[in-house]
Amino acid sequence: MAEKIIVPPEQLHSLSLAFLGDAVFELAVRQRIFQKGIVKLHQLNKETVRYVRADAQAELVFLIEPFLTEEEADVLRRGRNAKSRHFSRGSSVVEYRHATALEALMGYLFVEHRQQRIDELMDIMMAEKEETKE
Repeated sequence: MAEKIIVPPEQLHSLSLAFLGDAVFELAVRQRIFQKGIVKLHQLNKETVRYVRADAQAELVFLIEPFLTEEEADVLRRGRNAKSRHFSRGSSVVEYRHATALEALMGYLFVEHRQQRIDELMDIMMAEKEETKE
């Protein structure tokens, strides 16, 4: 496990947390999809993309909001309001900001060494997405 960061996580820039959280979220998604027993690379990738696209992440934000603590909701809000000059080609600005918020939250929880909480939120998101699978 990585050492604690010297700067308190609440003082880290939301986009820095989102940078880390992007990898944390994608790894968590890939791990859960891999554990389903899917063996074809194309299918693994297709399933992963269902969760990691900006528009999909934006939907997931709304699913987990009722389950967030006040502290987590604040991190999510800061991530959503962070100003970025980069946007995803396949999503709207609003979707991109919500996706950034989710990634910032995942980065924050990772920096705080709160893997159990990441797992809880991932379970909520994955279960709901599976129920609405097209």
